[in-house]
Amino acid sequence: MPAKSTKKTKPTVVTIDGKARYHEPAPTGIDLESFHQVVISRRSVRKFTDKAIPQAVLDDCLDMALLAPCSSGLQPWEFFVVRSAGKKAKLVKACMSQLAAKTAAELIVCVARTDRIDEFSRKMLREWPMPDVPKLVQRYYQLIPYNYAPGPLNSFALVKKAAFSLGGMVAAVPRGPYTKSEVELWAAKSTALACENLVLAFRAHGFDTCMMEGFDEVRVRKLLNLGDASMPIMVVGAGERADDGVFWPQVRFERELFVHEV
Repeated sequence: MPAKSTKKTKPTVVTIDGKARYHEPAPTGIDLESFHQVVISRRSVRKFTDKAIPQAVLDDCLDMALLAPCSSGLQPWEFFVVRSAGKKAKLVKACMSQLAAKTAAELIVCVARTDRIDEFSRKMLREWPMPDVPKLVQRYYQLIPYNYAPGPLNSFALVKKAAFSLGGMVAAVPRGPYTKSEVELWAAKSTALACENLVLAFRAHGFDTCMMEGFDEVRVRKLLNLGDASMPIMVVGAGERADDGVFWPQVRFERELFVHEV
């Protein structure tokens, strides 16, 4: 299965209430039971067989990760597939030599980035999929670099926070991200959504994963030569589940602890 093409197609436009609107009908015929099985059978696998993952499968899973929802469409993520034997051995050590890391056919480092907001805001306007970029959209993406810039020592963030706090007294306003740490959290949230897409795609292909947050971030940064604005979120080990690859039954607490109707 080849990687998905990025070639643009002409959008479908229909007229609604006298105005041209983009038209993308919801697909039908999706197999709900198969989706249930993908979600339910996804487990944190701690031991894999030595079976390789076909390149086409790996590419497809990464492509599915790149389709994850993301704030303002800015796609603040990167995925490093560690293939070099030497680097892979170092990454295993950085993951504290967990069995899931040692036996995985593939190790993928999922990274959130906060230094491409300006660049990708301009890229969004250049590659807008419709013939015309609405003025409101233009203004929005022109302002994003300022909205997400904390400034030296969060100086700009404090000014913005004070201004929006005053505005919030009379109307609903966005309450961040303002500070450097809040922008990092913003990027991490979108990257985590992409990680979920990634592991579910592997499961749909018949492979399994372990999402490892237990790693030495300093060593991972050095291994991948990451800049200060790049944050390793997790290391995903992927491969074929060994017969004894799941160590114990899944534990989930009572639904009432998490789901509320208000």
